[in-house]
Amino acid sequence: MIAKLSGRLDETGEDWAIVDVQGVGYLVHCSTKTLAALGAVGQACTVHTDLQVSENDMRLLGFAESGERDWFRLLTQVQGVGSKVALAILSALSTGELRDACAAGDAATVARAQGVGPKLAGRIVNELKDKAGALPGGGVAGAARITPAGGASADAVSALQNLGFKPAVAAQAVARAQEELGEGAGEGDLIRVALKKAAG
Repeated sequence: MIAKLSGRLDETGEDWAIVDVQGVGYLVHCSTKTLAALGAVGQACTVHTDLQVSENDMRLLGFAESGERDWFRLLTQVQGVGSKVALAILSALSTGELRDACAAGDAATVARAQGVGPKLAGRIVNELKDKAGALPGGGVAGAARITPAGGASADAVSALQNLGFKPAVAAQAVARAQEELGEGAGEGDLIRVALKKAAG
């Protein structure tokens, strides 16, 4: 099992890179976020990898962080999610956004990924909701659980979404604002502080 490659970035494509390790070029399929993190061709790089073997194919998947690889493995356990779809999700969302979307049951955010329809997105968040908190990702795990379904918090989340923030980002920002201001905070104060959190 190849778990990690350290070498020189030899070549890149739309969804792949070749890493030269002491004269041997390894073709690794990557998300766009990992490709961006690898740097320029000719530079030293390290990728965390996952080897997938099927009846007629053998693929090496590459990730800039081990946390992204953990999410990839979790995503591919969901029925209907192959390596291509998992990489598309990891290209569209950061691990933090994915974690918050799953914790919040926010299928719409997951459905932004290419090739992921509403039905598949719903299955992904339903199956991974309980596992999301245990995996790496930025932000507050389970922000939706911190933010009550009604009252000032829900109104503040709705206001942030109307301003163009993604549901998971809005829920996370309001949850952090509520932690800072306390449970009795009003909608206006929550929005003001949450906007600073979301913008930061």
